[in-house]
Amino acid sequence: MITVTEAYQLVLSNKLSLKSTDVPLTKALGKVLDENILADRPFPPFNRVTMDGIAISFNTFSTGTRDFPIEKVQAAGDEPYRLLNNGHCVEVMTGAILPENTDVVIRIEDITISEGMASVNIRLVEPFQNIHLCGSDKSTGTVLMKKGVLLGPVELSVAASVGKSTLKVLQYPKTVIVSTGDELVPVSEIPASHQIRISNSYAIFSFLKKWGIAAEMIHLPDNEQYVQHKIKELLDNYELIVLSGGVSAGKFDYIPKALKEAGIQSFFHKVSQRPGKPFFFGSNEKTRVFALPGNPVSTLLCVTRYLIPWLKESLGLAHSIQPKVKLLKTIVFNTPLTFFVPVKVTTNPETHILEAYPLPGNGSGDFANLLDADGFIELPENETEFQAGQFFTFWPFKLQN
Repeated sequence: MITVTEAYQLVLSNKLSLKSTDVPLTKALGKVLDENILADRPFPPFNRVTMDGIAISFNTFSTGTRDFPIEKVQAAGDEPYRLLNNGHCVEVMTGAILPENTDVVIRIEDITISEGMASVNIRLVEPFQNIHLCGSDKSTGTVLMKKGVLLGPVELSVAASVGKSTLKVLQYPKTVIVSTGDELVPVSEIPASHQIRISNSYAIFSFLKKWGIAAEMIHLPDNEQYVQHKIKELLDNYELIVLSGGVSAGKFDYIPKALKEAGIQSFFHKVSQRPGKPFFFGSNEKTRVFALPGNPVSTLLCVTRYLIPWLKESLGLAHSIQPKVKLLKTIVFNTPLTFFVPVKVTTNPETHILEAYPLPGNGSGDFANLLDADGFIELPENETEFQAGQFFTFWPFKLQN
Protein backbone atom coordinates (compact mmCIF):
# COMPACT_ATOMS: atom_id res chain seq x y z
CA MET A 1 0.00 0.00 0.00
CA ILE A 2 1.35 3.44 -0.93
CA THR A 3 0.61 6.94 0.32
CA VAL A 4 -1.63 9.47 -1.37
CA THR A 5 1.40 11.56 -2.35
CA GLU A 6 3.16 8.55 -3.87
CA ALA A 7 0.03 7.52 -5.78
CA TYR A 8 -0.46 11.05 -7.08
CA GLN A 9 3.13 11.26 -8.31
CA LEU A 10 2.90 7.88 -10.04
CA VAL A 11 -0.32 8.91 -11.77
CA LEU A 12 1.12 12.19 -13.05
CA SER A 13 4.39 10.60 -14.19
CA ASN A 14 2.49 8.17 -16.44
CA LYS A 15 0.64 10.62 -18.65
CA LEU A 16 -0.37 9.84 -22.23
CA SER A 17 1.36 11.36 -25.26
CA LEU A 18 -1.63 12.68 -27.19
CA LYS A 19 -1.81 13.08 -30.97
CA SER A 20 -2.67 16.28 -32.79
CA THR A 21 -5.68 16.89 -35.02
CA ASP A 22 -7.22 19.78 -36.96
CA VAL A 23 -10.70 20.97 -36.02
CA PRO A 24 -12.92 23.79 -37.28
CA LEU A 25 -12.91 26.91 -35.13
CA THR A 26 -16.52 26.25 -34.14
CA LYS A 27 -15.58 22.86 -32.65
CA ALA A 28 -12.43 23.94 -30.80
CA LEU A 29 -14.04 25.19 -27.58
CA GLY A 30 -12.63 23.41 -24.53
CA LYS A 31 -9.79 21.76 -26.46
CA VAL A 32 -6.07 22.32 -25.97
CA LEU A 33 -4.17 24.22 -28.65
CA ASP A 34 -1.30 22.32 -30.26
CA GLU A 35 0.26 25.14 -32.27
CA ASN A 36 1.41 28.70 -31.72
CA ILE A 37 -0.92 31.41 -33.02
CA LEU A 38 0.83 34.47 -34.48
CA ALA A 39 -0.45 37.94 -35.28
CA ASP A 40 -0.83 38.10 -39.06
CA ARG A 41 -0.88 41.91 -38.92
CA PRO A 42 -0.57 44.59 -36.24
CA PHE A 43 -3.06 44.80 -33.36
CA PRO A 44 -4.96 47.01 -34.01
CA PRO A 45 -4.31 46.90 -37.76
CA PHE A 46 -4.86 50.66 -38.21
CA ASN A 47 -5.12 53.82 -36.15
CA ARG A 48 -8.58 53.18 -34.70
CA VAL A 49 -10.99 55.82 -33.45
CA THR A 50 -12.19 54.96 -29.93
CA MET A 51 -14.91 57.62 -29.49
CA ASP A 52 -17.65 59.11 -31.63
CA GLY A 53 -16.69 62.71 -32.35
CA ILE A 54 -14.47 64.66 -34.73
CA ALA A 55 -10.93 64.09 -35.96
CA ILE A 56 -8.78 67.21 -36.33
CA SER A 57 -5.18 68.32 -36.69
CA PHE A 58 -3.56 69.06 -33.31
CA ASN A 59 -1.47 71.82 -34.90
CA THR A 60 -4.60 73.61 -36.09
CA PHE A 61 -6.17 73.39 -32.62
CA SER A 62 -2.97 74.69 -31.00
CA THR A 63 -3.20 77.89 -33.07
CA GLY A 64 -6.49 78.70 -31.33
CA THR A 65 -8.96 77.37 -33.88
CA ARG A 66 -12.14 76.05 -32.22
CA ASP A 67 -14.64 75.94 -35.08
CA PHE A 68 -14.13 73.29 -37.76
CA PRO A 69 -16.21 72.80 -40.92
CA ILE A 70 -17.12 69.11 -41.31
CA GLU A 71 -15.41 67.89 -44.48
CA LYS A 72 -16.67 64.30 -44.38
CA VAL A 73 -18.30 61.68 -42.16
CA GLN A 74 -16.17 58.57 -41.55
CA ALA A 75 -17.94 55.42 -40.25
CA ALA A 76 -16.44 52.13 -39.09
CA GLY A 77 -15.69 50.06 -42.20
CA ASP A 78 -15.38 53.05 -44.54
CA GLU A 79 -12.35 53.27 -46.83
CA PRO A 80 -9.49 55.41 -45.49
CA TYR A 81 -9.92 59.15 -46.05
CA ARG A 82 -7.37 61.96 -46.22
CA LEU A 83 -8.34 65.35 -44.71
CA LEU A 84 -7.94 67.87 -47.53
CA ASN A 85 -8.00 71.07 -45.48
CA ASN A 86 -6.22 71.12 -42.13
CA GLY A 87 -8.66 73.74 -40.90
CA HIS A 88 -11.54 71.31 -41.35
CA CYS A 89 -12.52 68.16 -39.45
CA VAL A 90 -13.93 64.72 -40.17
CA GLU A 91 -16.88 63.50 -38.14
CA VAL A 92 -15.83 60.01 -37.03
CA MET A 93 -17.51 56.99 -35.46
CA THR A 94 -16.08 54.51 -32.97
CA GLY A 95 -14.10 51.82 -34.78
CA ALA A 96 -13.41 53.92 -37.88
CA ILE A 97 -9.92 54.26 -39.31
CA LEU A 98 -8.41 57.61 -38.38
CA PRO A 99 -8.36 59.98 -41.38
CA GLU A 100 -4.95 60.96 -42.68
CA ASN A 101 -3.71 64.42 -41.65
CA THR A 102 -5.54 64.16 -38.32
CA ASP A 103 -4.06 63.18 -34.97
CA VAL A 104 -6.69 64.08 -32.38
CA VAL A 105 -10.22 62.83 -31.78
CA ILE A 106 -12.52 65.01 -29.70
CA ARG A 107 -15.50 63.13 -28.33
CA ILE A 108 -19.05 64.08 -29.28
CA GLU A 109 -19.81 65.19 -25.70
CA ASP A 110 -17.19 67.98 -26.00
CA ILE A 111 -18.40 69.53 -29.26
CA THR A 112 -21.47 71.22 -30.69
CA ILE A 113 -22.48 70.50 -34.28
CA SER A 114 -24.70 72.92 -36.16
CA GLU A 115 -25.19 73.49 -39.89
CA GLY A 116 -22.08 71.57 -40.93
CA MET A 117 -19.82 73.23 -38.36
CA ALA A 118 -18.28 71.51 -35.31
CA SER A 119 -17.39 73.81 -32.41
CA VAL A 120 -15.04 72.52 -29.70
CA ASN A 121 -16.17 73.30 -26.15
CA ILE A 122 -13.02 72.33 -24.25
CA ARG A 123 -9.76 74.19 -23.88
CA LEU A 124 -7.21 71.39 -23.73
CA VAL A 125 -6.58 68.43 -25.98
CA GLU A 126 -3.59 66.10 -26.37
CA PRO A 127 -2.08 64.57 -29.50
CA PHE A 128 -3.49 61.09 -30.26
CA GLN A 129 -6.20 61.27 -27.62
CA ASN A 130 -9.08 58.82 -28.19
CA ILE A 131 -6.99 56.98 -30.79
CA HIS A 132 -5.92 53.33 -30.52
CA LEU A 133 -2.63 53.46 -32.41
CA CYS A 134 -1.77 50.84 -35.02
CA GLY A 135 0.38 48.07 -33.53
CA SER A 136 0.21 49.44 -30.01
CA ASP A 137 -1.14 46.11 -28.69
CA LYS A 138 0.82 43.58 -30.73
CA SER A 139 3.10 43.76 -33.76
CA THR A 140 3.02 41.47 -36.80
CA GLY A 141 4.51 38.07 -36.02
CA THR A 142 4.00 38.29 -32.26
CA VAL A 143 3.01 35.00 -30.62
CA LEU A 144 -0.51 35.65 -29.36
CA MET A 145 -1.21 32.18 -27.97
CA LYS A 146 1.29 29.48 -27.21
CA LYS A 147 0.84 25.76 -27.71
CA GLY A 148 -0.84 24.24 -24.65
CA VAL A 149 -3.52 26.90 -24.11
CA LEU A 150 -7.01 25.73 -23.13
CA LEU A 151 -9.30 27.28 -25.73
CA GLY A 152 -12.16 29.37 -24.40
CA PRO A 153 -14.32 32.13 -25.92
CA VAL A 154 -11.58 34.79 -25.78
CA GLU A 155 -8.96 32.50 -27.33
CA LEU A 156 -11.32 31.53 -30.17
CA SER A 157 -12.12 35.17 -30.82
CA VAL A 158 -8.42 36.00 -31.13
CA ALA A 159 -7.88 33.00 -33.42
CA ALA A 160 -10.71 34.20 -35.65
CA SER A 161 -9.19 37.69 -35.78
CA VAL A 162 -6.01 36.30 -37.36
CA GLY A 163 -7.88 34.19 -39.90
CA LYS A 164 -7.59 30.76 -38.28
CA SER A 165 -10.68 28.94 -39.52
CA THR A 166 -9.19 25.65 -38.30
CA LEU A 167 -6.97 24.99 -35.31
CA LYS A 168 -4.49 22.26 -34.48
CA VAL A 169 -5.51 20.80 -31.10
CA LEU A 170 -4.67 17.79 -28.98
CA GLN A 171 -6.81 14.77 -29.74
CA TYR A 172 -8.36 13.57 -26.49
CA PRO A 173 -7.84 9.92 -25.61
CA LYS A 174 -10.44 7.46 -26.83
CA THR A 175 -12.12 6.58 -23.55
CA VAL A 176 -14.45 3.95 -22.16
CA ILE A 177 -16.09 3.85 -18.73
CA VAL A 178 -16.76 0.35 -17.42
CA SER A 179 -19.18 -0.50 -14.63
CA THR A 180 -18.98 -3.97 -13.12
CA GLY A 181 -21.12 -6.26 -10.98
CA ASP A 182 -24.34 -8.29 -11.17
CA GLU A 183 -25.94 -6.03 -8.58
CA LEU A 184 -26.15 -3.20 -11.15
CA VAL A 185 -28.97 -2.66 -13.63
CA PRO A 186 -29.46 0.03 -16.32
CA VAL A 187 -30.93 3.37 -15.30
CA SER A 188 -34.10 2.68 -17.26
CA GLU A 189 -34.88 -0.54 -15.35
CA ILE A 190 -36.61 -0.98 -12.02
CA PRO A 191 -34.10 -2.76 -9.76
CA ALA A 192 -35.05 -5.79 -7.69
CA SER A 193 -34.70 -5.59 -3.93
CA HIS A 194 -31.08 -6.82 -4.14
CA GLN A 195 -30.04 -4.55 -7.01
CA ILE A 196 -29.15 -0.89 -7.64
CA ARG A 197 -29.03 1.22 -10.77
CA ILE A 198 -25.75 2.10 -12.50
CA SER A 199 -24.77 5.58 -11.33
CA ASN A 200 -20.99 5.87 -10.95
CA SER A 201 -20.50 5.73 -14.71
CA TYR A 202 -22.60 8.84 -15.16
CA ALA A 203 -20.57 10.77 -12.61
CA ILE A 204 -17.33 9.79 -14.34
CA PHE A 205 -18.84 10.55 -17.74
CA SER A 206 -19.85 14.03 -16.59
CA PHE A 207 -16.41 14.87 -15.23
CA LEU A 208 -14.75 13.79 -18.46
CA LYS A 209 -17.38 15.54 -20.60
CA LYS A 210 -16.51 18.81 -18.87
CA TRP A 211 -12.98 18.38 -20.27
CA GLY A 212 -14.22 17.59 -23.76
CA ILE A 213 -14.07 13.79 -23.63
CA ALA A 214 -17.17 12.01 -24.90
CA ALA A 215 -16.56 8.62 -23.30
CA GLU A 216 -18.39 5.42 -24.15
CA MET A 217 -20.00 3.38 -21.38
CA ILE A 218 -20.32 -0.38 -21.03
CA HIS A 219 -21.17 -2.84 -18.24
CA LEU A 220 -19.46 -6.11 -17.33
CA PRO A 221 -21.24 -8.86 -15.38
CA ASP A 222 -19.54 -10.96 -12.71
CA ASN A 223 -18.30 -13.59 -15.14
CA GLU A 224 -14.58 -14.23 -15.00
CA GLN A 225 -14.08 -15.54 -18.53
CA TYR A 226 -16.17 -12.76 -20.04
CA VAL A 227 -14.34 -10.09 -18.00
CA GLN A 228 -10.96 -11.41 -19.17
CA HIS A 229 -12.07 -11.48 -22.80
CA LYS A 230 -13.63 -8.02 -22.66
CA ILE A 231 -10.66 -6.40 -20.91
CA LYS A 232 -8.32 -7.58 -23.68
CA GLU A 233 -10.74 -6.24 -26.28
CA LEU A 234 -10.99 -2.86 -24.56
CA LEU A 235 -7.21 -2.55 -24.33
CA ASP A 236 -7.01 -2.98 -28.10
CA ASN A 237 -9.49 -0.20 -28.75
CA TYR A 238 -9.10 2.49 -26.08
CA GLU A 239 -6.37 4.73 -24.72
CA LEU A 240 -8.10 5.44 -21.40
CA ILE A 241 -10.13 2.88 -19.48
CA VAL A 242 -11.91 3.89 -16.28
CA LEU A 243 -13.47 1.01 -14.36
CA SER A 244 -15.77 1.24 -11.37
CA GLY A 245 -16.07 -1.75 -9.06
CA GLY A 246 -14.62 -5.23 -9.03
CA VAL A 247 -11.19 -3.95 -7.98
CA SER A 248 -10.97 -5.11 -4.37
CA ALA A 249 -10.01 -8.56 -3.06
CA GLY A 250 -13.45 -10.17 -3.06
CA LYS A 251 -14.28 -13.55 -4.58
CA PHE A 252 -15.98 -11.90 -7.56
CA ASP A 253 -13.51 -9.04 -8.04
CA TYR A 254 -12.03 -10.23 -11.32
CA ILE A 255 -10.66 -6.92 -12.63
CA PRO A 256 -7.10 -6.93 -11.18
CA LYS A 257 -6.42 -10.48 -12.38
CA ALA A 258 -7.87 -9.76 -15.84
CA LEU A 259 -5.71 -6.64 -16.18
CA LYS A 260 -2.58 -8.55 -15.15
CA GLU A 261 -3.27 -11.37 -17.61
CA ALA A 262 -3.83 -8.78 -20.36
CA GLY A 263 -0.33 -7.39 -19.80
CA ILE A 264 -1.14 -4.26 -17.82
CA GLN A 265 1.69 -3.12 -15.57
CA SER A 266 0.38 -2.30 -12.11
CA PHE A 267 1.79 0.83 -10.48
CA PHE A 268 -0.33 0.38 -7.36
CA HIS A 269 -3.45 -1.44 -6.16
CA LYS A 270 -4.02 0.06 -2.73
CA VAL A 271 -3.69 3.63 -1.48
CA SER A 272 -3.45 4.65 2.15
CA GLN A 273 -6.66 6.68 2.09
CA ARG A 274 -10.32 6.64 3.08
CA PRO A 275 -12.46 6.47 1.08
CA GLY A 276 -10.92 4.79 -1.95
CA LYS A 277 -8.34 2.42 -0.47
CA PRO A 278 -8.72 -0.34 -3.14
CA PHE A 279 -7.65 1.72 -6.17
CA PHE A 280 -5.70 0.28 -9.14
CA PHE A 281 -3.65 2.27 -11.62
CA GLY A 282 -1.70 0.68 -14.43
CA SER A 283 -0.74 0.89 -18.10
CA ASN A 284 0.70 -0.67 -21.17
CA GLU A 285 2.42 1.22 -23.99
CA LYS A 286 -0.86 2.50 -25.42
CA THR A 287 -3.46 2.58 -22.63
CA ARG A 288 -3.83 3.94 -19.10
CA VAL A 289 -6.18 2.13 -16.72
CA PHE A 290 -7.87 3.61 -13.65
CA ALA A 291 -9.77 0.90 -11.77
CA LEU A 292 -11.76 2.66 -9.06
CA PRO A 293 -13.67 1.31 -6.07
CA GLY A 294 -17.35 0.69 -6.65
CA ASN A 295 -18.63 2.73 -3.72
CA PRO A 296 -19.89 6.07 -5.11
CA VAL A 297 -18.05 8.37 -2.70
CA SER A 298 -14.81 6.47 -3.31
CA THR A 299 -15.27 6.74 -7.06
CA LEU A 300 -15.89 10.48 -6.88
CA LEU A 301 -12.87 11.02 -4.65
CA CYS A 302 -10.52 9.11 -6.96
CA VAL A 303 -11.79 10.95 -10.03
CA THR A 304 -11.34 14.32 -8.34
CA ARG A 305 -7.99 13.61 -6.68
CA TYR A 306 -6.26 11.54 -9.40
CA LEU A 307 -8.06 11.12 -12.74
CA ILE A 308 -8.70 14.79 -13.52
CA PRO A 309 -5.17 15.90 -12.51
CA TRP A 310 -3.79 13.09 -14.70
CA LEU A 311 -5.88 14.32 -17.63
CA LYS A 312 -4.63 17.88 -17.16
CA GLU A 313 -1.05 16.59 -17.04
CA SER A 314 -1.55 14.65 -20.27
CA LEU A 315 -3.00 17.76 -21.91
CA GLY A 316 -0.04 19.86 -20.78
CA LEU A 317 -2.21 22.18 -18.70
CA ALA A 318 -0.88 23.93 -15.63
CA HIS A 319 -2.09 22.56 -12.33
CA SER A 320 -3.97 25.12 -10.29
CA ILE A 321 -3.00 25.51 -6.66
CA GLN A 322 -5.61 23.79 -4.55
CA PRO A 323 -7.31 26.24 -2.18
CA LYS A 324 -7.05 25.95 1.58
CA VAL A 325 -10.24 26.10 3.64
CA LYS A 326 -10.82 26.71 7.32
CA LEU A 327 -12.36 23.77 9.16
CA LEU A 328 -15.38 24.79 11.25
CA LYS A 329 -15.78 21.64 13.33
CA THR A 330 -13.15 19.43 14.97
CA ILE A 331 -12.74 15.95 13.43
CA VAL A 332 -11.18 12.96 15.17
CA PHE A 333 -9.91 10.10 12.96
CA ASN A 334 -7.72 7.47 14.61
CA THR A 335 -6.98 5.26 11.59
CA PRO A 336 -3.52 5.90 10.03
CA LEU A 337 -4.90 6.83 6.59
CA THR A 338 -5.31 10.08 4.69
CA PHE A 339 -8.93 10.99 5.35
CA PHE A 340 -11.03 12.78 2.74
CA VAL A 341 -14.15 14.34 4.21
CA PRO A 342 -17.05 15.82 2.19
CA VAL A 343 -17.59 19.45 3.15
CA LYS A 344 -19.91 22.35 2.48
CA VAL A 345 -17.85 25.45 1.72
CA THR A 346 -18.94 29.04 2.17
CA THR A 347 -17.14 32.38 2.16
CA ASN A 348 -17.07 34.26 5.45
CA PRO A 349 -18.66 37.66 4.63
CA GLU A 350 -16.33 39.52 7.01
CA THR A 351 -12.96 37.81 6.54
CA HIS A 352 -13.61 36.50 2.96
CA ILE A 353 -12.01 33.22 4.06
CA LEU A 354 -13.31 29.93 2.67
CA GLU A 355 -14.85 27.94 5.51
CA ALA A 356 -15.67 24.22 5.45
CA TYR A 357 -18.32 22.43 7.45
CA PRO A 358 -17.83 18.64 7.43
CA LEU A 359 -20.59 16.36 6.10
CA PRO A 360 -19.22 12.89 6.94
CA GLY A 361 -22.43 11.04 5.98
CA ASN A 362 -22.76 7.28 6.38
CA GLY A 363 -19.64 6.04 4.67
CA SER A 364 -18.43 5.60 1.10
CA GLY A 365 -21.79 4.32 -0.12
CA ASP A 366 -23.71 7.42 0.98
CA PHE A 367 -23.53 9.45 -2.23
CA ALA A 368 -26.85 11.21 -1.54
CA ASN A 369 -24.90 13.06 1.17
CA LEU A 370 -22.74 14.56 -1.60
CA LEU A 371 -25.68 16.60 -2.87
CA ASP A 372 -25.02 19.04 -0.02
CA ALA A 373 -21.24 18.98 -0.37
CA ASP A 374 -18.95 21.08 -2.55
CA GLY A 375 -15.88 18.87 -2.38
CA PHE A 376 -13.49 17.03 -0.09
CA ILE A 377 -10.96 18.29 2.43
CA GLU A 378 -7.77 16.26 2.71
CA LEU A 379 -6.74 15.40 6.29
CA PRO A 380 -3.14 14.06 6.50
CA GLU A 381 -2.54 10.54 7.73
CA ASN A 382 0.08 11.46 10.35
CA GLU A 383 -2.47 13.15 12.61
CA THR A 384 -5.56 11.98 14.49
CA GLU A 385 -7.27 15.17 15.64
CA PHE A 386 -8.07 18.02 13.28
CA GLN A 387 -9.07 21.12 15.14
CA ALA A 388 -11.69 23.66 14.15
CA GLY A 389 -9.82 26.72 12.90
CA GLN A 390 -7.10 24.78 11.09
CA PHE A 391 -6.70 25.05 7.33
CA PHE A 392 -6.71 22.04 4.98
CA THR A 393 -6.47 21.40 1.24
CA PHE A 394 -9.81 21.47 -0.57
CA TRP A 395 -10.64 19.36 -3.64
CA PRO A 396 -13.85 20.73 -5.22
CA PHE A 397 -16.09 18.51 -7.33
CA LYS A 398 -19.17 20.67 -7.91
CA LEU A 399 -19.45 22.28 -11.34
CA GLN A 400 -19.24 26.05 -11.03
CA ASN A 401 -21.92 28.33 -12.46
